[in-house]
Amino acid sequence: MDYYYVYIMTNNAKTLYIGVTNDLNRRVFEHKNSLIDGFTKKYNIKKLVYYETFNNIDEAIRREKQLKNWHRQWKINLIESINKEWKDLADDI
Repeated sequence: MDYYYVYIMTNNAKTLYIGVTNDLNRRVFEHKNSLIDGFTKKYNIKKLVYYETFNNIDEAIRREKQLKNWHRQWKINLIESINKEWKDLADDI
């Protein structure tokens, strides 16, 4: 069975990045090692603070778009609902 992930990553300033992937370990590795040019490299986004798992890519993309349209405080509340200390969850995946 294939899995898809919607994830939120951050930096020390709590700048938020939301993405979707079919390989969370690989994608987090790419962010942590600045392997892809763009927003996460520019803002040093390296800490995984939230993720959700889906069985269907369409559902994952729909959720990603939903989260991207949320107010910042709603995103913070979502993160803190499972990760109050904003710990890096990368080791748990």
